[in-house]
Amino acid sequence: MTTDPTSEFVTRPEPTVPGERQRSPHRGPALLVGLAVVAAILGLGIYSGVRARSAADATLKRTTAEGAVPVVSVVSPTASAATLEILLPGTTQAFTDAPIFARTNGYVKRWYFDIGAHVKPGQLLAEIETPEVDQQLQQAQADLATAQANLRQAQITADRWQALLESDSVSKQETDVAVSALSASKATVDSNAANVRRLEQLQGFQKIYAPFDGVITARNVDIGVLINAGSTSTSGRELFHMTAIHTLRVFVAVPEVYSRAARPGSTATLTLDEFPGQSFKGTLVRNANAIDLASRTLLVEVDVDNPTGELLPGAYVFVHLKLPKQIATVTVPANALLFRAEGLQVAVVRDGRAELVPVTIGRDYGTTVEISAGLRPIDQVIVAPSDSLTSGARVRIASAPGGTGP
Repeated sequence: MTTDPTSEFVTRPEPTVPGERQRSPHRGPALLVGLAVVAAILGLGIYSGVRARSAADATLKRTTAEGAVPVVSVVSPTASAATLEILLPGTTQAFTDAPIFARTNGYVKRWYFDIGAHVKPGQLLAEIETPEVDQQLQQAQADLATAQANLRQAQITADRWQALLESDSVSKQETDVAVSALSASKATVDSNAANVRRLEQLQGFQKIYAPFDGVITARNVDIGVLINAGSTSTSGRELFHMTAIHTLRVFVAVPEVYSRAARPGSTATLTLDEFPGQSFKGTLVRNANAIDLASRTLLVEVDVDNPTGELLPGAYVFVHLKLPKQIATVTVPANALLFRAEGLQVAVVRDGRAELVPVTIGRDYGTTVEISAGLRPIDQVIVAPSDSLTSGARVRIASAPGGTGP
């Protein structure tokens, strides 16, 4: 008898283990659902971890990229004032300065004013005894009297000969001789009269008068001193020295770069160490209209009123000249300058990138410098730029203390 081998597997009951519960027919689907939930949770955790890691990587890359861009501090150029003030040294000088010499020879008879005295025009300063001139004048006057007597005699003789000539009592030759003698006598009188006037003028120089309103700054003579007529170029000796100090002159050498602005009418202020906290007003009245080849400066004159006389000639002063600017300028910190082979440059930020621009310096104020060309007031100038900074490099502007950028 033949049996189906598969029928055994179909109809044979499974052996049971003592104490084991019989499985529920609905347990399989529930287990699958649980496994799916666990897989979903695990997948979500893995996805969250990967996403967090990707975000961290992106943040790290962004931070690294930002760290690679240099952070710079910027300032805006400061527009300069419309007038330019420069400080230059100078020396005060009297408006009028004159040495007083004698015009005649003699001895000092007396003097009337010493140093520091204020004198008016025409005041007598000193008298000179001139014995030689006096004797010469007396001799000249005697010669003039003799010539005048000879002239009268020649006039009488000439008149007589003219009368005799009319009656043909004398020859014309003899009459011409008499007339010529008259002309010679007139010339002699004129010569002697001129000599008398010359000596009278020399005698008038015995008295020395003040030529203008001023101060005696030097007296170089005393009673009995021998005086020779002349000046310092000859054998003359200076008797007095006078200065007029109601107005003082100050001559200042203005550098060539400011010469265009140094025009008459510009204001000036003078300060002196001996007058701390005090200033004196002045006016630029004229300039030399020529640059000195040796110093490359323009000589200008500043006049200062000195009605009280407190300012003295010869004082060292500081002249603050206020000159109108010819061009608009800006100032930037001195540490913003870059010294490159291409010349002096300044780094500015434009569209997030550095740009090196050539500039022209005006005045150097120490911590700041004046830029006369190359910058605009709206530019953002990088302060203390790195020596390795190049044009086109990306830069990031540092945040202000309040947390916002400039």
